[in-house]
Amino acid sequence: MNEVAQAYGARAAEYVELLGSVDAMHPSDRELIGTWGDQLVGAAIDAGCGPGHWTDFLARRGVDIRGIDLTPAFVEHARRRYPELRFATGSVDALDASDASLGGVLAWYSLIHHAPDAIGSALDEIARVLRPGGLLLIGFFVGPAVEPFEHAVTTAYRWPVADLSERLRASGFEIVESHTRTGIGYRPHGAIVARR
Repeated sequence: MNEVAQAYGARAAEYVELLGSVDAMHPSDRELIGTWGDQLVGAAIDAGCGPGHWTDFLARRGVDIRGIDLTPAFVEHARRRYPELRFATGSVDALDASDASLGGVLAWYSLIHHAPDAIGSALDEIARVLRPGGLLLIGFFVGPAVEPFEHAVTTAYRWPVADLSERLRASGFEIVESHTRTGIGYRPHGAIVARR
């Protein structure tokens, strides 16, 4: 995932400008992520936190959360903008957390660059750190088939909800709910809440 970190690093300022605010996000996403956060019991990680806006959003709702991201420029920005919160450079593939120690993991568009043959290891790692009953929330690009496409930063993958749900079950998750959204001006969106 070194290539992904470098690709985002090269466009970090542009990304922060366009997408670095919760206010720029769809109202349905704010509602879903907020409701998910309200259900958490225990600490959480925002895995692939980018500029830190969702970490801050959840912390303001009382979630004990820290953010990690592959891209040092995002981590530096998040630390400057939200100095009261904890951010570190890190990967969803190797989370800095003990087994069964977390109540939640947010993976909001942070698994989109994982190829189909690699996403299982990331889901297994998330399953490792979640306590029984812990909740995962994934945001992703939804599509009719598992397929790569040219994302603005680097190659990403679309997933049908059923296929990604099956991968989650294989890693020991129970699907709680799923959502999809389509509309003019953006790519079709999917979200899945899963329980360990």
